[in-house]
Amino acid sequence: DRAKILRAQVARLRPQALASKPTAATEVAGEMRQAATLPRDLQPGDLTYARYLRVHELLAQIQPLSSPPHPDERLFIVIHQAYELWFSIAIEAIETSIAAMQRGDPWDANHKLRRAVEIMCLGVKQIHLLETMDPAEFLTFRSKLNPASGFQSVQFKEIEFLLGLKHPGFVNYFKHDEEAHARLQARFEAPDLRQLFFQHLRAQGYPIPEEALAPSADVSSEVREATVQALRPIYEHPVDHGPYYTLAEALLDLDMTLALWRFHHILVVKRVIGFKQGTGGSGGVSYLMTTLGKEAFPELWQVRTVLGT
Repeated sequence: DRAKILRAQVARLRPQALASKPTAATEVAGEMRQAATLPRDLQPGDLTYARYLRVHELLAQIQPLSSPPHPDERLFIVIHQAYELWFSIAIEAIETSIAAMQRGDPWDANHKLRRAVEIMCLGVKQIHLLETMDPAEFLTFRSKLNPASGFQSVQFKEIEFLLGLKHPGFVNYFKHDEEAHARLQARFEAPDLRQLFFQHLRAQGYPIPEEALAPSADVSSEVREATVQALRPIYEHPVDHGPYYTLAEALLDLDMTLALWRFHHILVVKRVIGFKQGTGGSGGVSYLMTTLGKEAFPELWQVRTVLGT
């Protein structure tokens, strides 16, 4: 019957299958052994992972002021050191985006800007590591930080200036730090992303008012409204204005991630220290709340309101 025929066929195939298994297994084992081969031994003078990244010097920069060193202070230091490292890369990305705009390449400007956006997204996530500190434990070393404060981050101010969020008071704040003052003064005087974006659009024939190139805080409501109307076709027909639409959205993404960072920063500070005064002498949470309304590209936010009307 059919069952007997199937059993006979299986019996004939089984020896062949069993015979082939050792060969296949041997080949796989050989490949695994080859893949698992360790790198060659290091030779004197070889460039190593630790040398290339200067790991020993990097770890030596984690110097808590608490004695004995509190583990939470080590965490606090590393988080902020990491921020400064990422800020340096974000600044470089924004600078290359500005250079692309200046040579009339909106696609490359958008591409370079995306790196800065991703870095700031990472910054939003990273700040929540501070929530792993016990509030009472943080207070055991917080007083040692006075009068140091995150407000004094020159690189963060540079990022804001590069976006067009410029204020002469921030330049003057660093008047006793010659290097920081010079860097911020140069950023203050240089063209920023907002100005260059509008300048680029004007060069392409978009009716952006010349007055819109002024610092955002100096732009009148009439000029801002005219600028919004000039942006309207880009958003109503994004396919026809592809390079400028994608660049505008990249600028807004960067603005939005900065706003998200500020908001998350407030929540984390409130969770860790409540409404205590900041170590630098600011009002702490009350001061941080005043920064939430900052917009580097208000026209890109406002253009959404007029669509479909």
